[in-house]
Amino acid sequence: MRTARAWLGVMCVLGIAVNATAMPAQFEDPLHQPAQITPMSLHSPVLAIAQAGTGVVAVGQRGHILRKSSPTATWVQVAVPVSSDLVAVSFPSPDHGWAVGHDGVVLSSSDGGQSWQRRLDGHTAWQAAVSYYEGRAAKGDEAAARQLNYLKKVAAQAPAWPFLDVWFRNDRDGYLVGAFGLILHTTDAGNSWTPIMDLTDNAKRLHLYAVRGHGDDVFIAGEQGIVLRLDAATGRFVAVPLPYKGSLFGVAVQANRVVVYGLGGHVLLSDDHGATWHVLETGTTQSFVGSAERPDGALLLVSQGGKIMQLPANATQLSASGQAIAGEVFGIAPEGDNGVVVATSTGPKLVRLGGAH
Repeated sequence: MRTARAWLGVMCVLGIAVNATAMPAQFEDPLHQPAQITPMSLHSPVLAIAQAGTGVVAVGQRGHILRKSSPTATWVQVAVPVSSDLVAVSFPSPDHGWAVGHDGVVLSSSDGGQSWQRRLDGHTAWQAAVSYYEGRAAKGDEAAARQLNYLKKVAAQAPAWPFLDVWFRNDRDGYLVGAFGLILHTTDAGNSWTPIMDLTDNAKRLHLYAVRGHGDDVFIAGEQGIVLRLDAATGRFVAVPLPYKGSLFGVAVQANRVVVYGLGGHVLLSDDHGATWHVLETGTTQSFVGSAERPDGALLLVSQGGKIMQLPANATQLSASGQAIAGEVFGIAPEGDNGVVVATSTGPKLVRLGGAH
């Protein structure tokens, strides 16, 4: 079973090939169509969710972004300049946030999610990557030349490839990951992006579903059990051996602790920066799709079927937490001391750890 992020990402790639050859006359490019403001957005699929200061921001299909400024506030849909599906959102600080999705869309907010600006799309990202690798290839860089050749071979499809996750270490230093091994890095708050596909141990160009970090540690998780860890000395993402080869849809990093999770209810834990791993017992075959850290340091994991499990700080065993949520679930974010908000196929839902609301 694929998560919405993985499934939508792959379908986006496949669907574009159809659109490119049989585009209907009434087709309107979602990159040039603002998201429609509609009351139905409150009940439409929410594909990702993140804490933004005292509030929460949720993103979903057709460019919908919902914002809740505090635990006692109501959800409000905000204006978005595109109507492409959005599949990931992250706020490195209460004010500064990022959302990514189909068509290579990258949006940013500097006011806690009240307004959004388009910073990148598949066309500009592809052009920037080609220009970057052309410059290096002209100087005799063989790795850059190989990457350039590949990008030119997929010129018709690559601009439509989705970004599947975004994470910023702070307001300036961040990463984008996506389909077919896409990975971009910025050190200037997204004013420019450097492609680093040639600096990853991902020869098969597997889809990269998640990126997270803490301090100097940055980890990427993806298809077929791939886990990559940033080598700060070389700037390269090196492969981390894992005793599991199924797809991983998420990663959480807390100090020296790293947790990856994904297909078939698999959760793996490392307490030594990813050097060694062991499998945690979950009691479910539901794929895990999201995580959130509680104020006390405990990590919450949610499955696609709505099962919430908790890994207390310094613990090595998962336990059930709260009631299962009805409907298909895609993500989770903390709200207040005892609550979480869950992204579902029928909109965001508040959950207390003692029960669902």
